[in-house]
Amino acid sequence: MIKRPRRLRSTANVRALVRETHLNKSGLVYPIFVVEGEGIKREISSLKDCYHYSVDMLDDEIKELKSLGINSVMLFGIPELKDEEATSAYDENGIVQKAIRRIKSYAPDFYVITDVCMCQYTTHGHCGIISEAGEVLNDVTIDYIAKIALSHVKAGADMVAPSDMMDGRIGAIRSLLDESGFYNTPIMAYSAKYASAYYGPFRVAASSAPGFGDRKTYQMDFHNTDEALREVELDIEEGADIVMVKPAMSYMDVISRVKCSYNIPVAAYNVSGEYAMLKMAVEQGIMNESVIYETMVSIKRAGADIIITYFAKDIAKML
Repeated sequence: MIKRPRRLRSTANVRALVRETHLNKSGLVYPIFVVEGEGIKREISSLKDCYHYSVDMLDDEIKELKSLGINSVMLFGIPELKDEEATSAYDENGIVQKAIRRIKSYAPDFYVITDVCMCQYTTHGHCGIISEAGEVLNDVTIDYIAKIALSHVKAGADMVAPSDMMDGRIGAIRSLLDESGFYNTPIMAYSAKYASAYYGPFRVAASSAPGFGDRKTYQMDFHNTDEALREVELDIEEGADIVMVKPAMSYMDVISRVKCSYNIPVAAYNVSGEYAMLKMAVEQGIMNESVIYETMVSIKRAGADIIITYFAKDIAKML
């Protein structure tokens, strides 16, 4: 267990996300999916009321979020080009990099977090470099992950969030960012990311389903909570400033264990499958809309300082 006090990087910015103990707008992060092209605002078939946006359409979306009191987004990019090394993921003119610059030019004070991974950018849909035998090469992959994170920060990202679940990637990112002069850019680690069936709608939205096999060799076994604490501790030791539990609703026990065990901000990702279930239940009149608010309060009560959720707009209106 980590006992030494921790100094948050970019302290004021991180605390802006975690400063309150009750459910609040400042602790909400809204995921946005960005695609190549122009004039695109297209509803995602698997995520009702969520959209694919082209970069030129982001201004109106950020304007709406700001009007609701939401000041943080997490960006996911869907590129035109995919290859085995995810080269478009770290291209300075890649889809996420262009989106960051667009948001920052429109709203410089808006807080931009980027998902750092390779699955959307690879032809095989896995989160790393694949060997001839079809295995993910952990140690090779982390160099690519660090390169992607650096490209996001150079484009203006306020925080990077690696979701690949490779061992050692937090240390690799921290080292490369520090070497490049980005000492104060914080890292939100997907530390306890489970191999979950709740990700289905997201994989449709991000076009990121694996082309073969599954991700159980590098994501976590959902039977196990002790492993989550070990992974969290390793990420903290490597330099993570915020740790994440994903999914949120069915893993509140993990959120609580992490929060009680470590003196560090905890994020929870209320994932696509959880969103889709509640959204459908409310639309069909099976449950009252208040169940959305109750669920977010439950995630907060379990110990989440930050909630990444497709319900962010709904919650902001309720608040």
